[in-house]
Amino acid sequence: MRFLPMTALLLSALAMTLIVGVRYLITSGAFAFATRITRPGLYAGLDRQMRAEIGWSLASAAIYGIPAGIVAWGWQRHGWTRIYENIEAWPLWWWPLSILCYLALHDTWFYWTHRAFHHPRLFGPIHAVHHMSRPPTAWAAMSFHPWEAISGAVVIPALVFLIPIHVAALGVVLGIMTLMGVTNHMGWELFPKALVRGYAGRWIITASHHQRHHDQYRCNYGLYFRVWDRLCGTDRGLGDFGAAASGAGRAAARHG
Repeated sequence: MRFLPMTALLLSALAMTLIVGVRYLITSGAFAFATRITRPGLYAGLDRQMRAEIGWSLASAAIYGIPAGIVAWGWQRHGWTRIYENIEAWPLWWWPLSILCYLALHDTWFYWTHRAFHHPRLFGPIHAVHHMSRPPTAWAAMSFHPWEAISGAVVIPALVFLIPIHVAALGVVLGIMTLMGVTNHMGWELFPKALVRGYAGRWIITASHHQRHHDQYRCNYGLYFRVWDRLCGTDRGLGDFGAAASGAGRAAARHG
């Protein structure tokens, strides 16, 4: 009987790993299919690269599943987290504000860890895995070295132990995280030009902004927002999808 709690924890981690992996395959697969339909030939010649992206991403899914499983187990069985189900437990204005709070804190963590991974001592052994995608595809969203995957896997699980959030609002956060991760890497812009090049696009990251990071490497480090890039002078504006392959090659040579 004393082994039952550990068994439940392991099953929770296994279930969350499966959920993260299936979510990745469905979402990235859907956008890869959309790319094939709307932009035929964009991923031509990248079959080997995409297989590697899928392999690294599924390994990352296993890593992401462990802390997610701990959160699910702690929430459902012990009530350890700040996740709540009763919508009246907190004021309604906190529902959208909690989403923004989670995204802002996640973006902050991502910006600084991402920038650290571009230090020469960390780039080669760790972050170069992600930049092996030249140009990135819809399958590259979770293509990380295990150490980088660990750094990304702990953020949201840590926040749910600290900051109250409704379970549906947490679902919105995870949905945005998945959507941004995939669409920012698929090699074309999903969102309308009016958003990307308008006022909202000055503060929100889309594929056009992140493409420049994959072209030039030492800029545009953010995940959701351009705030930290602007504050720290690392924002280089929007990228050029047409120059993706050559730009990434030159940047890789500079890093090497």
